[in-house]
Amino acid sequence: MRLPHDWQADPFPGVCPFHGDCFEGLASGPAMRARWGQAGETLPPGHPAWELEARYLSLALNNLICTLSPRRIIMGGGVMQSAFLFPLVRKMVQQTLNRYVVSPAILEKIDEYIVPPG
Repeated sequence: MRLPHDWQADPFPGVCPFHGDCFEGLASGPAMRARWGQAGETLPPGHPAWELEARYLSLALNNLICTLSPRRIIMGGGVMQSAFLFPLVRKMVQQTLNRYVVSPAILEKIDEYIVPPG
């Protein structure tokens, strides 16, 4: 999935061997390791990596929300093991959608809409 890439804010070219700066190339565990020089799970909660990661994740979720209208989004994988990332992603999804989708699930119950597996 292609995402808007602000080259001034994030000059990282991405790690995807096919597209460079696609979703996987910018927001995956290997992308975090290549961009920051260490695995995401070793970065502290206040590290700037997390704000950028939440931004890319929220942009991808916006694409899914606007095209598929999922009833719930379950996010797993290595990057999402950082529980503090969920609130950042939820907040950014609401901000970047900017009420384009007016749904109680997104506006009022986002904690039940974007969830970890379980």
